Amino acid sequence: MWETLSDRYSGLIEDRLQRTLRSLKDQAEDYHEFIHLSYSRLEEFILRRGKRLASLSTLMAYKGYTNEVDERILKVCAGIELYRHSILIHDDLVDEDEMRRGGKSFHALFQDNERLGRGTAVFMGNAVYALSLKEILNSGFGAEILKNVVELLAEGYREVNESQVLDLLFEFKEPDINEWYTMASKRAASLFKTTILTGATLGGAPGDDLNALREAASNVGYAFDIQDDIIDTFAEEQQYGRPPGGDIAKGKKPLHLIYAITLAGENEKTAIKKLLGMRKSSAAELKEVRELIRRTNGLEAAKHRSAEHAEAAKRLIRGTKMNDESKEFFYGLTDYIVHSLDWYK
Repeated sequence: MWETLSDRYSGLIEDRLQRTLRSLKDQAEDYHEFIHLSYSRLEEFILRRGKRLASLSTLMAYKGYTNEVDERILKVCAGIELYRHSILIHDDLVDEDEMRRGGKSFHALFQDNERLGRGTAVFMGNAVYALSLKEILNSGFGAEILKNVVELLAEGYREVNESQVLDLLFEFKEPDINEWYTMASKRAASLFKTTILTGATLGGAPGDDLNALREAASNVGYAFDIQDDIIDTFAEEQQYGRPPGGDIAKGKKPLHLIYAITLAGENEKTAIKKLLGMRKSSAAELKEVRELIRRTNGLEAAKHRSAEHAEAAKRLIRGTKMNDESKEFFYGLTDYIVHSLDWYK
């Protein structure tokens, strides 16, 4: 059911997004060839096939209260995808990641000149955020309700940038579980809060539902972050689209690693810390840290926490006035997040 709904509505978003990106590229062609090239590469970067979870969350929340999908919400969804990718461009740049969804990250698309690529990524990331707001403001909804949505986006953008600061900081210190949650509350939790509440607000959801969805979205985000971090550590390259273990090699501290350090004995703790932050770990070293995370029950503890967040999200969504189709979508989304972790034991 979830995959059917996802495929049906992501195609509509994809079409609207293609038209938006084509228009940006065509406009740029009139005034400078390098800006046109930048938008061409942006188009390729954004249109790589993904699940479109951010914009689908907006669309399905809207449809849950209106029982319809119209051109206005599709323009908003295109704006949400621009918003999401403005964040990813900067994320890849700071993390020095060269790959994203099986292709080069945006800054790496300018491989002939590293300085130009990195600088272009900074400025184009900013431009894409501004363009996301413009797309949403021109969607055709009323001024007052759009003001509320833009406030959601601005708050979400501030929060996700704060999370990136903390994520970077954690490469150089050992956060505890509570500190990880402070960071994570501003990461995917903030993204899903922004996208789900955007759709629900535009759909006219009552105040009680908005409060419930705010909490539900945070739980979806926590479950998603835990899943995403486990995949980075334990997936194989052909599954992940880029070499695994990159976060561990940089010294990042995902929740499963924090649990492993917390639960480890002294010898295991010493071994884990020795393997952190080497920037480029070998296959043997990655295998060793994976085994240590498993042996200390860090992996199982994180998977259990992800499942708890997913169930909390479903319980909150169940109590809203959203229609059954949209509820089924969000139930399916949370089940997908949790059940994908069954692959990693």
